[in-house]
Formats: sequence, structure tokens, C-alpha cells
Amino acid sequence: MQIKELKIYAQNFKKQTWFYSEIIGLNLIEESDNQVVFLVGKSKLKITRSDKSQPYHFAINIPCNQEGDAYRWLKERVEILKDGENEIQDFNAWNAKAIYFYDMDNNIVELIARRNLENESHEVFDADSMLEISEIGMPVCDIETTFNTLRKMSSIEIFDGGFDKFCAIGDENGLFICIDKRNKDWFPTGDQANSSEFVIKFNEDEKEYKLEFVNGGINALVNKKAKLEDP
Repeated sequence: MQIKELKIYAQNFKKQTWFYSEIIGLNLIEESDNQVVFLVGKSKLKITRSDKSQPYHFAINIPCNQEGDAYRWLKERVEILKDGENEIQDFNAWNAKAIYFYDMDNNIVELIARRNLENESHEVFDADSMLEISEIGMPVCDIETTFNTLRKMSSIEIFDGGFDKFCAIGDENGLFICIDKRNKDWFPTGDQANSSEFVIKFNEDEKEYKLEFVNGGINALVNKKAKLEDP
């Protein structure tokens, strides 16, 4: 699953625009009074002004050998979110390491180095080292129903977890992090998991999909053959 575009909503729209352009240094490729679009490697992050938005959790893949470089780079720019005393989180089951921080809307943003992707880099780490948006949090009340809805729309599979509290759906390039919001909060802060609305475009099995997550449910907007020239 390759996430091509993720659209989220922001109450602090101007601060978010400043944060991602000036602090994180992402390439701003589109801008209007109510919406900005940033390039995140192979993905686009679209941020739209809204007075009703709630915090999200999303993740960005980085080279599999650069969690230390990413940590030092981030430490100069943001406060790192901890689990106890740990600032770099070790996910042995996923063969991955991650660093978390807040943006200006209290979204929990994660940079994750996944060893299994074998995408080493020896370049100096900076914003251009971010490879793709690889996760979007999708808190719901019924994980099994949500998964079944996704399966009817696409060929997407379960990567890890089950239907109780946590289910990662997709693959290491792109995942829906589906949790039961009544029984689980966001790691590592324990923040409440909200069913925050988003729109996502992704490719899976040579098809292109566009879905919206609204009112805790999924609606299909586009389902067509993927463009072969897409990166």
C-alpha cells in the first residue's frame, strides 16, 4: 500500500503551515488561504483549515538505518515525546525504531525506520530524507467491521494485530492503524484517540483508491487502475 496523499484538518492552520515549512522544512508545493500541500517523499500531506478538527496520529517512513540521525535532527527542532525515559522507541516485533513529536495542532507525528524495507541511506539526514507517509491512525468502535469495509473496497490485508484493540492494516509502506478508541489511547503519550476526519489516496495491487474517514466510518470516493507513471 502506497499512500499518495493524506488530507487532514487543522484548527491552527497558520501555525501548522509555519511549522511544516520553517521548522520541519518540508517542500510547500501548493498554498491558498485555506489549504496547503507539502511534499513528503513519495506522498503529499494536505492540510486544510477547519474549526472542528481533532488531533491525529500519522507516521512517516525514513531510511532504515537513520533513526539516530533523525533523532538528533529532530532534537534541534522539537521536543521529543517519551515513553518513560526512552526517546527512541524500539519495536522489535516490527523490526523498527521510531521517534515521536507533536506538531502545532497536537497531532502525534512519528518518524519510523523499518529495517525490513532495506532502504538504507548515507546522506545527511534532513527533511528530504522523509520517504513517504506510512501510517494514519483510524480510531473506531468496531475494528472488525472497519476491516471488512476496507476489504470490500480493496485487496488490503492485516499486517499485525486483531479485532480486539489494535489492528495494523496494509504493509510497511502504508498502514491504517486501526484501534478501538474505547479501550486504547495513542502511544507514547496516552492521548485520547479521536475519530478525526481525513481523506486518503493510496495505491494497492495496481489500483488507485480514494477514501474518506468521517463520523468513524469509511466511504469510497475513487477506485480505478493506478497510473503506471506514478512514483
